[in-house]
Amino acid sequence: NTVPPKTYISVRKGRYSYDIIKNSGEFVINIPTAAMSKTVDYCGMFTGAKVDKFEKCELLTEKASEVDAPTISGCPLSLECRVTDVVEMGSHDMFIADVVGVEADDRYIDPETGKFSLDKASPIVYSHGEYYSLGKLIGHFGWSVRKKTTKRRK
Repeated sequence: NTVPPKTYISVRKGRYSYDIIKNSGEFVINIPTAAMSKTVDYCGMFTGAKVDKFEKCELLTEKASEVDAPTISGCPLSLECRVTDVVEMGSHDMFIADVVGVEADDRYIDPETGKFSLDKASPIVYSHGEYYSLGKLIGHFGWSVRKKTTKRRK
């Protein structure tokens, strides 16, 4: 959602982070880079109830500007979120949240447009047990229906 800006995450009730989010009503989505993929995978393999993943992976945190949850240094983008609704989905609960703060590393902001540069940040996504790097521009909004210009002959 754009007005107000919203996002969501889905978390299993048995996960260590579930009660933290449920009780605090806040979380941060830290968007990692392709260079951080091994760290991300390691963090997904172990529970925070038994392993201090921040210490083990030497992750540095910073205080978020709007919520009481950390941002992770090295992530090009962090979305600070405040939960507005919880939807039970079965194996997971969906935490729907207002995006109340955004932290973006200046290295990934295009100085001419002010836009976040996906190609420079090389964020990763996880799907069905595999990690993918994003960032290749393949089109613009509306390009599929834009009329082609024709050259006029003189």
